[in-house]
Amino acid sequence: MYDIHRRLQAINPENSIPLTYPRTPWYASTRFPDPPLVLRYFVIMKEKNVQPDSSNPRILVFTGDGKGKTTAAMGMALRATGHAIPTRILQFLKCDDTTGELAACKTCPHVEIQQVGKGFVPKPDHPKFACHRSAAEHGLLLATEAIQSGTYGLIVLDEICTAVSLGLLAEAAVVGLLKQARGDTIIALTGRGAPPSIIEQADTVTEMRCIKHGMHTGHKAQKGCEF
Repeated sequence: MYDIHRRLQAINPENSIPLTYPRTPWYASTRFPDPPLVLRYFVIMKEKNVQPDSSNPRILVFTGDGKGKTTAAMGMALRATGHAIPTRILQFLKCDDTTGELAACKTCPHVEIQQVGKGFVPKPDHPKFACHRSAAEHGLLLATEAIQSGTYGLIVLDEICTAVSLGLLAEAAVVGLLKQARGDTIIALTGRGAPPSIIEQADTVTEMRCIKHGMHTGHKAQKGCEF
């Protein structure tokens, strides 16, 4: 039998396990005869004396054609707020002051949110396309300032991947921005069509795949669900 409890006791004689795990030894309960994989991973890394890599930033990408990309990033912002981590959110396409996340974040301590987009993006040959591109480039400048400032522990670049895929931002410029990030910073990027170069920079990439969507069956955008 995998004696994870004995090994945990050996490396934590005073039960000084990380804050991630409660001090009550739920992992030793008979309800959990097979310890969770994450606990096994912690023990193995502890025994090997492997330290977290704080020299590189955390970069997470939420992409794909399914719903939930912005939602996932906003969930990270909520979690960061609970830890009093200063958070900066830049929304590269949205231009809507009625969204729930905009209203909620303005009431959250440690969170700064700003919409820098112009709304629906027209085709490149449309006269207003240049205005959208200028707005996205301004957002990239704000993102650069946020990353270089060292003020924020979490920076959310909402729909920046879509801005790249639509031609509003240069792919190389976003990759260059990510390379400037400090080791103690978490950056979350969202949006459809994340290019391979951005995915390569990330340590965590999730692709939301649309299996079903309410709008396909007549449901309209709803408060608390879509916005």
